Amino acid sequence: MSLQSVRSFLSEHAPDIQILEAPTSTATVMEAAAVHGVAPGQIAKTLSLRLKDEVILLVVGGDARIDNRKYKDRFGAKAVMLPADDVPEWTGHPVGGVCPFGLPRQLRIFTDVTLKAFDVVLPAAGATNAALRIAPARLAELVGAEWVDIAQAKPGA
Repeated sequence: MSLQSVRSFLSEHAPDIQILEAPTSTATVMEAAAVHGVAPGQIAKTLSLRLKDEVILLVVGGDARIDNRKYKDRFGAKAVMLPADDVPEWTGHPVGGVCPFGLPRQLRIFTDVTLKAFDVVLPAAGATNAALRIAPARLAELVGAEWVDIAQAKPGA
């Protein structure tokens, strides 16, 4: 059902984008990067977070981590991951397949500037073996995301 909700979303909003279904799991950043032949940072991982009385989605580069100080400065609260058992209820997608497309309810979505380092990123597409290729700006535009800068700087950056 989750993969189908992404297909439906794309057919309505971006019919030119194809879902890439792999024969093996792409549920982790490293698996997805290996299967698709890209750098881990190019995998656009979607984090489900509880922010006060709401759930938000944060899409960041696959090799990025939340900077707790930046997060608290931006959102006024500590970053709290949604329990894995609650993720499908809120997103309609399984852990490892969570993406900002085809959601069962309206959630605020944020895209981190780490994605802007790439011309194309690969978010999941509603299943643990599905992804798609998309420009970061188009991803943000399609889902009405707000750009934020809350990831930790990479060593040497």
